[in-house]
Amino acid sequence: MTWQTIPEMVLGTATRFGDAEAVVDGEIRWTYTELVDRIRRAAGAFARAGIDKGDRAAIWAPNSAQWIVAAFGLLTAGGVLVPVNTRFKAEEAGDIIARSGAKMVLVQQGFLGVDYSGFTAGGVAVIDLKSDFLTEGTAFEHDDIVGTDIADIVYTSGTTGRPKGVMMNHLQTLRLYTEWCDLADLREGDKYLIVNPFFHTFGYKAGLVASLIRGATILPVPVFEVDRVLELVARERVTMLPGPPTLYHSLLQADGAHDLSSLRSAVTGAADIPVDLIRRISEELPFRSIMTGYGLTEAGTATASRPGDTFEQIATTAGQACDGVELAIADDGEVLVRGYSVMQGYLDDPKATAEAIDAEGWLHTGDLGSLDAEGRLRIDGRKKDMYIVGGFNVYPAEIEGFLIQHPSVAQAAVIGVPDERLGQVGRAYIVAEAPITEDELIEWSRDRMAGFKVPRSIRFLDTLPLNATGKVMKDQLGQEKAI
Repeated sequence: MTWQTIPEMVLGTATRFGDAEAVVDGEIRWTYTELVDRIRRAAGAFARAGIDKGDRAAIWAPNSAQWIVAAFGLLTAGGVLVPVNTRFKAEEAGDIIARSGAKMVLVQQGFLGVDYSGFTAGGVAVIDLKSDFLTEGTAFEHDDIVGTDIADIVYTSGTTGRPKGVMMNHLQTLRLYTEWCDLADLREGDKYLIVNPFFHTFGYKAGLVASLIRGATILPVPVFEVDRVLELVARERVTMLPGPPTLYHSLLQADGAHDLSSLRSAVTGAADIPVDLIRRISEELPFRSIMTGYGLTEAGTATASRPGDTFEQIATTAGQACDGVELAIADDGEVLVRGYSVMQGYLDDPKATAEAIDAEGWLHTGDLGSLDAEGRLRIDGRKKDMYIVGGFNVYPAEIEGFLIQHPSVAQAAVIGVPDERLGQVGRAYIVAEAPITEDELIEWSRDRMAGFKVPRSIRFLDTLPLNATGKVMKDQLGQEKAI
């Protein structure tokens, strides 16, 4: 890696990849030369609108070609990108936009029926991505950006507590996602269908930044729809398709009407993935490489599986530490991460930063895990998810791992609920793919786990409540009326 800043890398793609296709989005088919020209003009538009080095602007919009131009145009103008979760309601998004100090917010009017007019009252300029704003500027590039400047502030998913703004600089992102390209087998000329949302690190950095590093063609997907994804894979000959385990379940259940033979590389991740799912992805789908890993907003991708890992290793561990990243397990089982990729801190929150990163530079992730003899990380759950049954600590991820082994269980989420005698007991929320009763599943569980781990009750759902990054929102599971 020779680049010092993300704009340096991005603008150089015009020379490196020229007439190769950069973005395909509906009727849009831009070459790298055309994409860079649009990014330079967008940078001019931001500069003309008063964005200078270090100024922040938010993007609250779905995956699209215009999102790409806006994000990298902003960085090229010296600004700091603040992506906002598209699933947030107006009040949630407004809180983040205000706390980030964004001078403007770019939106896609009409998406999910959101009314954006309220933001103007706070003095924040609201600009529609589909307007002429991005195309009316004069080509511009800020000449005073350095690698240690903050490039983006990505807010945590907020499944528990108020989202916090994670600050990362240019050099961190470039180094980590250059390595990610190697681990994920992303190649020049690949067709990369990006299902993961751009507001999340997986979609923005392991998606857009990685694609531009390698010279892949980016195909943005604004809303995940199985039929649409299958159609794009077949028509555009997609080779790279990362996503959550549910994406691959959908591919396996497809009716065979679409040609998926072009698919080569899969990337997924979860605390527990059934070994059989990894085997089926490899044997029943065309993928020739499957990578899994562990990452978090505060440190990006920290671990990844390696070529040659077995189905069981890919499914049950998150792989080994990335280059320059250290792992450790604290006395209470918490996963600690240290290295160049750890965030610069939480925006305007030194107290939370000091609580997250100790004096020795270890990031306390809040996840519980263990390391095997070869340094592979196994995630056992979240510290905050743990509950106590009659004095015994119970980790939901372990119980969920057992439950998804049942042939009738497609997805499982477990929480602790109050109990007069034991203090707390487990309750499992199940998405079933074949008929199964509460009594049958509880009895099956008794044969496979200690009594205190067995869920005392089961609730069957059509779907689990997920945030836009695919994480189960367990706070909603505890509110029966919210489901």
